[in-house]
Amino acid sequence: MKTFYEWAIPSIVFLVWAVLIFTIIPAVMRHLKKKAEQTRHTFDEILISALGIPFILFLLGVGLSVYLDAIPSLPSKWAKYSDALLIILFILAGYLFVDRLMMEILRRYSKKVDIISSSAGVIKTLYRAIILGFVFLIILDRLKITITPFLASLGIGGLVVALALQDTLANFFSGIYIFFDKPIRIGDYIMLESGQEGYVTQIGWRNTRIRMLPNNVVIVPNSKLVSSQITNFYLPEPELAVLVQVGVSYQSDLEKVERVTIEVAKQVLQEVEGGVKEFEPFIRYHTFNDISINFTVILRAKEYVHKYLITHEFIKRLHRRYQQEDIEIPFPIRTVYMK
Repeated sequence: MKTFYEWAIPSIVFLVWAVLIFTIIPAVMRHLKKKAEQTRHTFDEILISALGIPFILFLLGVGLSVYLDAIPSLPSKWAKYSDALLIILFILAGYLFVDRLMMEILRRYSKKVDIISSSAGVIKTLYRAIILGFVFLIILDRLKITITPFLASLGIGGLVVALALQDTLANFFSGIYIFFDKPIRIGDYIMLESGQEGYVTQIGWRNTRIRMLPNNVVIVPNSKLVSSQITNFYLPEPELAVLVQVGVSYQSDLEKVERVTIEVAKQVLQEVEGGVKEFEPFIRYHTFNDISINFTVILRAKEYVHKYLITHEFIKRLHRRYQQEDIEIPFPIRTVYMK
């Protein structure tokens, strides 16, 4: 009868404890989640979302530990296994908390960061494989099982995998570098070392996609992108100067040429899409050529692709205006003598 009470009372207390945990903790978590949603910060929401089940497991482990200690007649063999069970339960609770925390962070930020969104599956797999490996080794160590052979196997296996996935890992870490250093961003207009240019549409964990103006897509491995020279027309800002080379005859009045050219440039910036209306265009004479005096007209576009239309309209309008003002644009003439 004494043995019965030694088992019955702790068992009843433990069952009550378990019922309270499964009843109260979810209600408390729901209340805390509502409170967290009213704050400006998101980390408290992430923390509460991750805490639910692991916290219940932790409290169950605490209750189970007290329950087993309260039974004096527990056989020593059972006590040994119960200690191992408690260790596994606490480690499992810790793993679930970290796993849920990381998965919630990944879920939220993958919507905002393209490289995380495109590689979320790979990140989850790698992360869980690494964490589960550590959890497995910790459990073995706590159970007094020698883990040295496992560590040696992991080291050799890791080396083999690293060699086999050398290019993939290089692209992966290059993608991480691009994400943090931000030499290019989604939507930037860039020119590669090869001369190909276009808009960055996707930065993945292995490669970057660039949509060219003819609507073709260039796929560049991240490792090559990081190691090559890139021109980013959106850094430090999308606005850029548009330079147009012009030449006039030596008989031209250069003051008049400057005035007329600037008038046309201002008109283009005001009327053509993509022109920076606030910018004051100007010219700079720079060369006495064989047949002309050459100068550069400096206009300004809102972004790189606008320079094509601005240049197009400026040349048409300048040519028409020069004809009206009798300003000559010289061209080479060849005289052929025939015998």
